[in-house]
Amino acid sequence: MRILVVDDETEMTELLARGLATEGHHVTQAHDGIAAMGSVRDGRFDLAVVDLMLPGMSGLELCRRVKEFDSTIAVILLTARHAVDDRVRGLDSGADDYMVKPFDLAELSARIRAVRRRDTLHAPVRLEVGGLALDLHRHRVRAGEQEIPMSRTEFDVLWSLAAKPNEVRSRAAILEEVWDTPAHIDSNVVDQYVSYLRRKLDRVDARVRIATVRGVGFRLDTVPAPA
Repeated sequence: MRILVVDDETEMTELLARGLATEGHHVTQAHDGIAAMGSVRDGRFDLAVVDLMLPGMSGLELCRRVKEFDSTIAVILLTARHAVDDRVRGLDSGADDYMVKPFDLAELSARIRAVRRRDTLHAPVRLEVGGLALDLHRHRVRAGEQEIPMSRTEFDVLWSLAAKPNEVRSRAAILEEVWDTPAHIDSNVVDQYVSYLRRKLDRVDARVRIATVRGVGFRLDTVPAPA
């Protein structure tokens, strides 16, 4: 996952960044609300871990602005406060979860996984990209009237790309979504499954192609239908 960690305590952000990076996440750090909002506008994130007390902009205000900018970014608020009212205000600001300091990194990782599972439950069950139709319930892919046989893993990799067409998906992001344990799997496995998919898509009128973005990952590009 692409995670933004926001805390004015440099030692805290570096500690969290190192811990989350070892689990395969791509982590960006910010030390105040204004800088954090700039990072959100400049990049794409799946989740933000935000301290409540920040210079320049409070964590509550940052949470509201992040959600207004991109409601798909999950937000976990961190604070030393224990008051129920603080937790309520945090959740009312749009936060997806709330943790009280001090906490263990393992607990934060578990909360991140829980937020990701909730997002998955609300994900669409059908995608149409180019000439492809993907059915998540049946794990079937069709190009027009023709069904394309696929293994479960092939389908999951294609779904990961099709969920964000024309956008680059890093190998780490695909590993996280499909295999869920990226730290223990060689990222070359993604290239292998992309190769399988390319061969299958080339045989049908899919009107999509999987482009390689060197040093980053892959992108599912749509191709216009013939005139």
